[in-house]
This record gives sequence, structure tokens and C-alpha cells, in this order.
Amino acid sequence: MKSFRKVLHFNLPSRRGLVNITKDVQKAVEESGICEGMVLVNAMNITASVFINDDESGLHQDYEEWLEGLAPEKPYSRYRHNGFEDNGDAHLKRTIMGRETVVAITDGQLDFGTWEQIFYYEFDGKRDKRVLIKIIGE
Repeated sequence: MKSFRKVLHFNLPSRRGLVNITKDVQKAVEESGICEGMVLVNAMNITASVFINDDESGLHQDYEEWLEGLAPEKPYSRYRHNGFEDNGDAHLKRTIMGRETVVAITDGQLDFGTWEQIFYYEFDGKRDKRVLIKIIGE
């Protein structure tokens, strides 16, 4: 069994943003030389998320509105976490959307269902963040 590690770096110019990273993950699979196995993709920061869903702009806007309804950014005083930081909402949004995703690799390709794509979702941007890609298999 082999393993392969790659890190993606992000520094989004806005507080929140959604990035389709499917091609980056597929490229890592190809670089790994692993044809059969699993890939773990996880946000290495507690205010960002990695998840799988459809790459459809209406759905992206639905996420934004839904998450903002559950954990609005303001007022900052709403969150006990906010003191030296103003990102209490970002921590809650990350908890809802999740930390990581795992995808099977078959014949050297990400083995997805129809319309599935991998996304990085930033909830507290404007600074350096990382996503870990860890691949194991043969």
C-alpha cells in the first residue's frame, strides 16, 4: 500500500467563498500514481469546510442564505467566542458543513455519483488557509 500527501493553499479575498477543488484533487490522484484506494480531503482550519455536492450557482446561494440564517455573522456580540476575534459564526458554519470528505479512487479516477464535486468553503477568509489531500491505496 502506498500513501501520498499534498496541501492546497487558499487566501480568499472575501470573508466567505466557495471554491470547486475537484480538478485539484483529481490532479493529486494522478500525481500519486495510486489507481485503487481512497482520498481524504480536509480543511486544515476550524473556520473552513470541505464537502461534496452539485456545482450549481443557485445551490451555492442557497447554502449562503441558509447558513447565514442559522449562524448570522452579525451582530458580533451574539457569540461568546467573539472577543479578540469576530468569527464565532464561522466556527458554527464549519461544524454544520463538516471538516472533510472521503472519495473512492477507481482506475485512477475519483469515483463519484452523478453531479458530485468537491468544494472548499471558506467562512473566515482574507488569510492563509490549507486543505490536506491524503491518498492511500495501490
